[in-house]
Amino acid sequence: MNNFINTTDYDASIHREILDALTREDNTLVEICEDRAVAEMRCYLCGRYDCDALFSAEGDNRHQLVLMMALDIAIYHIFSIHNPMKLSQLRKDRYERAIEWLKAVAAGTISIEGAPLATEEKQIANQPFRIVSNHKRHNHF
Repeated sequence: MNNFINTTDYDASIHREILDALTREDNTLVEICEDRAVAEMRCYLCGRYDCDALFSAEGDNRHQLVLMMALDIAIYHIFSIHNPMKLSQLRKDRYERAIEWLKAVAAGTISIEGAPLATEEKQIANQPFRIVSNHKRHNHF
């Protein structure tokens, strides 16, 4: 269970009555969708940022843009539980926007200001390819 998203964070994105109606007041469903949203975001962010530090932050120490994207993804998954065929276009658009943003961050065209960077070893390990060569030989003529 992740503590990155609090239940009070949803108030800025969705009314409490709608959230309770979608989950039938079962908070475990909300926690499952939160964990799935954070796991989905980790896949995109782990190559450049320290996800353990980013998602373990609490309260005012959380990065607000990352929190907003995590909420959009979590709310999309919560809406998908109810009736995926009648999913709101706004929720689809917000989810697609969050995924596009994550892809741009992963590609390096967008960076998250103030987010903790991953160590250089992790960044090198997550690159798609690595160029290396043999050690220099000393030839004597």
